[in-house]
Order: sequence, then C-alpha cells, then structure tokens
Amino acid sequence: ITKKFTVPDSVQQILKTSCYDCHSNLTVYPWYSKIQPVDWWLTEHINDGKRGLNFNEFSSYTVAKQYKRFKDIADLVEKKDMPLSSYTFIHRYAILSDGQIDEVKQWTNAMRDNMKASYPADSLVMPKKPGAKP
Repeated sequence: ITKKFTVPDSVQQILKTSCYDCHSNLTVYPWYSKIQPVDWWLTEHINDGKRGLNFNEFSSYTVAKQYKRFKDIADLVEKKDMPLSSYTFIHRYAILSDGQIDEVKQWTNAMRDNMKASYPADSLVMPKKPGAKP
C-alpha cells in the first residue's frame, strides 16, 4: 500500500500491529500454528483475510476496489469489527484504542478524498455483479 499511497508512520505501525498478520504477506505464525487442527483453521482464516484485503497487493487492485477498501477499513474499525475478537483474545496488543481508530479513519477518509480529486467519479464505483439486485 505504501508504494501508491502515503501512509503516516503512526498509521503504518497500527496496520503492522493490528492488521498485517491476516491482511498481508507478512504473517507471523505463532508457535501453536504447528498443531493440527489449529494449523488448518489458522491457514483458512488468514487466507480468507487476505482474499478480502491484502495490504501487500493493495496497489494492484482496481481504483474502485481500492476506494471501497478504504471505506471498508474505516467502517470495520469504527464498529470495532476489526481486528477480530478471536485475534485480539490472544494478541491483546492489537486492540485499537479510540485514538487509533480515529487516526485510521482520518487516514482512510483522506485517501478517499485524494482519490475523488484524482480520478473520474465513475472509476471509483465497483461494478455490479451479474444478477445482483439494483
């Protein structure tokens, strides 16, 4: 993400601490990941997280997907749906403070504003999936 977007050091630290294990190619696997069936569960969980958002691949997403993911990030941290409670149960340091949530939201909103100023409005809209309701 840092190849295309400005990420303040403080936000980058938040992302590394609270997001990267499930949403980047820099996952640090804990010792218990070598135990079955924990390994299967963790692998599937992390792969699912990366399918939804991978910060290492963010710049390869379409402009519309990048724009939407910035909104998704803000919404999910605001609702405290991310990081997942199943992650923060063990990784207590990954719990976001209200100040960190505000900082992430301000950053994602600023990135969306920059994108609005840089791209045609129709390029920021995700295409509808075939058969989706209007």
